[in-house]
Amino acid sequence: MATDVKVPTLGESITEATLGQWLKKPGEPVKADEPIASLETDKVAVEVPAPVAGIMGAHAVAEGDTVNVGAVIAVIEAGSGAAAPAPAAAAPAAQTPASLKAADPVPEPALRSDAAPAAATEEDDGSPLTLSPAVRRLVLELGVDPSGIKGTGKDGRLTKDDVLAAAKTAPKAAPAPAAAAAPSATAPAAAATGERREERVRMTRLRQTVARRLKEAQNTAAMLTTFNDVDMTAVIEARARYKDLFEKKHGVRLGFMGFFVKAACMALKDIPAVNASIDGDDIVYHDYADISVAVSAPNGLVVPVIRDAQSLSVAGIEKTIGDFGKRAKDGTLKMDEMKGGTFTISNGGVFGSLMSTPIINPPQSAVLGLHRIEDRPVVRDGQVVVRPMMYLALSYDHRLIDGREAVTFLVALKNAIEDPTRLLIDL
Repeated sequence: MATDVKVPTLGESITEATLGQWLKKPGEPVKADEPIASLETDKVAVEVPAPVAGIMGAHAVAEGDTVNVGAVIAVIEAGSGAAAPAPAAAAPAAQTPASLKAADPVPEPALRSDAAPAAATEEDDGSPLTLSPAVRRLVLELGVDPSGIKGTGKDGRLTKDDVLAAAKTAPKAAPAPAAAAAPSATAPAAAATGERREERVRMTRLRQTVARRLKEAQNTAAMLTTFNDVDMTAVIEARARYKDLFEKKHGVRLGFMGFFVKAACMALKDIPAVNASIDGDDIVYHDYADISVAVSAPNGLVVPVIRDAQSLSVAGIEKTIGDFGKRAKDGTLKMDEMKGGTFTISNGGVFGSLMSTPIINPPQSAVLGLHRIEDRPVVRDGQVVVRPMMYLALSYDHRLIDGREAVTFLVALKNAIEDPTRLLIDL
């Protein structure tokens, strides 16, 4: 008796997704609730669990196909036998990731699943490994053998940190002589010096959504960016003084984002227009601060939301951001965590950005851009001194927020960061 595998409910207003990757092949044994496929939605990647234990049956859709919620994508046959032998057509999978990258062109699904070396998809006991899309992509990029890596994730599954650690310690392997001598019908010979190559890869659904929303923001909002700078001396000293005690008590590192989120909440309270949005001919003001925090994920930028950030302590904010960052790398953020938000903070400084003009995240009306900290000469009390300075950028919808309000918001934020005592006494 076969059991249908259907596309699960993906969240409010989301009716379709893209079949990003099959994690189980026909004939392989599966356990109940074991991930068998990965779906890419407009915001996050979602794993499809097996409804029952049995043998993976036929795939009803291919990787890259669009599927609707409730659609049947595969079947699971009754039984618990060993996996069926791999078909002969799978032989080209034994080529190395490097040769795959040289192929011209190579579709994205091949880079993410079937292109993995045969030894990289089986454990020592011969049973197949189950890799998440992010981990599988990293395995291919780094050219490591996952069968020799000890997983630290749930049920012993590999995480990105496991793969990165293994890549750092693994010696660079020389190409096998047999592989060099064997003719290849699917990968061209090594490119000659100066040869130009191209690779065409289909945009992921997440990247398509990001591109569409950013362009919509430019087309709809009257965007303007105002800049200021902030002296980070006081925050750096406070962090250096209390970071060990903070981590010991709260179990999380004390970073700069906790200070900026608290300072932003105070400034939003004083300048409510920056925390508002436009709905038709109405302005919607919010008496709460749901702060969207831009986080880098394997498939692009995601923006989870810190709910009621105005009510959280610095420790609560740091814990929430740390959890978001970890789960963004693992691809386990939930749909509800990406919805809403009244104001966005994007920290390009972690990548070395000196200055930028961030684009607002509709229907929000403003976004704060943080940048790298660098020592610069400034004048204090008539003397030129060196201070750790950071540029701040506030991009906003000029239809709702006037220049006076934007500047006032940045000054309030600057004052709170330069004198963190203000955060304690709400000044």
